[in-house]
Amino acid sequence: MSRDGLAELQIEAGMELRDIEIFLTLAEELHFGRTAQRLHVSQARVSQAINQQERRLGGALFDRSNRRQVRLTALGRQLRDDLRPVYTGLRDSLERARLAARGITHILQVGMLPINAYDLRPFWDTFRTRHPEWQLRLQQAPFVDPFAALRRREIDVLVAWLPVEEPDLTVGPTLFAEPRVLAVPTDHELTQRTSVSLEAISHFQHVNVPTAPNYWYDSYIPTHTRAGSLIERGPAVRAVEDIFTLTSTGEVVTLFPSHMTRYSVRPDIAYLPVRDMSALPYALVWHTESETEPIRALARTARDLGPVETRR
Repeated sequence: MSRDGLAELQIEAGMELRDIEIFLTLAEELHFGRTAQRLHVSQARVSQAINQQERRLGGALFDRSNRRQVRLTALGRQLRDDLRPVYTGLRDSLERARLAARGITHILQVGMLPINAYDLRPFWDTFRTRHPEWQLRLQQAPFVDPFAALRRREIDVLVAWLPVEEPDLTVGPTLFAEPRVLAVPTDHELTQRTSVSLEAISHFQHVNVPTAPNYWYDSYIPTHTRAGSLIERGPAVRAVEDIFTLTSTGEVVTLFPSHMTRYSVRPDIAYLPVRDMSALPYALVWHTESETEPIRALARTARDLGPVETRR
């Protein structure tokens, strides 16, 4: 579908750009509440936009038979696949025009799997000082299907934990490495200890992310302890909010990098140091065929500064 085709679709179906954004976000999140939160609108606004689109198109875009989560219909999948690249291109064109008026020639989109962007400010500030003609934009990246946004060109660089062993992706310099902590409910039996071992936490269930590459997720939550005990994975999750809900209710315990003790302080969660796991490294990762000079410049900045030591 061309951009002219998108304009025609808007006229024929009565779809505004905001409605298209709502549809595409819901098609990704498959949850009305998370979509509303992500777009900073009410859940009623999301429902209204989808209902209007379905009436005008003459068919259902989502199957709502599951109260907790919706699914795309065949019509919804077709519309998502047709709209996503065109909408992204149109949005990016408008954004580039606005930035060009301010003398900015490129936007470098950096997706963050960790939430400690503030700790990494030396990289961001140095890059911006060296390259004022380029805009650096940070955004949180989902750990569900973690490398899809790179491959869809929705972000340019991903800050991800290692190892990353994807043949089409380049692994750049390491930004930081952190020890691990275990998140448990505040009334959990393990809170009687000052630290825990991997063997001790194998007695409890952990979350699962079935859409992530096995080797990559195994580096975050091992399948077995050194003694060979199975570390059981239970409920599948799609968002950090799901992890905290399951953890706070005692259904699972969760391994995190240690910066979570500063960035995600909660009254219902306690964090315990894990004493026998190696530090988890995070590095810049990008799609090899999409490498640009701004990506290379960010990698040079990271190499020049070297890994930062985050607070514990």
